[in-house]
Amino acid sequence: MEAEAAKLIGAGLAVLPLAGVGIGLGILFGNFLSGAFRNPSAKAGLTSDFYIAFALTEATGLFGLVVSLLILFVF
Repeated sequence: MEAEAAKLIGAGLAVLPLAGVGIGLGILFGNFLSGAFRNPSAKAGLTSDFYIAFALTEATGLFGLVVSLLILFVF
């Protein structure tokens, strides 16, 4: 296998966490809205936890994207 082909395969594999991030964000938003609509008075208590979970989930995708770009353009 040539080095260029291995680099492209590695970059493609490094982007796979983005699929999990999309699924995770869909579940996260759906559950947050479900809880907020069922009990609107508890929305303020749920919001801070929601933002923390959103940031951690999004960071996972960004790390995968950065690793993929590093593989493509640095190595």
